[in-house]
Amino acid sequence: MFFKRLGYYLDPRTLFGRSSTNVNLRFMHGINRISILMFLMCIVVMVVRACTRS
Repeated sequence: MFFKRLGYYLDPRTLFGRSSTNVNLRFMHGINRISILMFLMCIVVMVVRACTRS
């Protein structure tokens, strides 16, 4: 259930939808999505680097 909600939150189709009229709230959600994507990319890089070291 957690991964399903995370997948919906990070889905590009929901990124550009008009969810709220409050601009500050939309910017906050955008920044949160960017930070989650950066975190996931860093985890992938760390795992790849750990697997390729001998």
